[in-house]
Amino acid sequence: MDLSGFAVFDFSEGIPYFSVTSNGVTFNRAVTLKLGTPAFVRLLINESTRQVALQVCDESTPKAVAFYKPKTNGVLSVRWNAQDLVATFKRLMESDLQHGFRVNGELVENGLMVFDLNTAKALV
Repeated sequence: MDLSGFAVFDFSEGIPYFSVTSNGVTFNRAVTLKLGTPAFVRLLINESTRQVALQVCDESTPKAVAFYKPKTNGVLSVRWNAQDLVATFKRLMESDLQHGFRVNGELVENGLMVFDLNTAKALV
């Protein structure tokens, strides 16, 4: 049988999501893996649709921010603690974030993942 057009499913990646609490934002390992462990990304926010996007980019891209840096313990998640980012999420989520939220992402094309804050689930 000709298997051209088929791709092997990777069970190790899981569902990409980020969690946001009053202490920061954490992107899980699936986000890092599905984006290809990028060193730099741009964080884009559409306030009117309440969506967030991560776009893989080069260090020289305007407003690029460091994303994944290999760790000796092998952890693939990424954490951002910038309080101005937390304040932005507090406003967008209309919450003090004391319980936090989980927002699933979707890889819409290579190097671009979108998260819809309208589908956020409260962390319990």
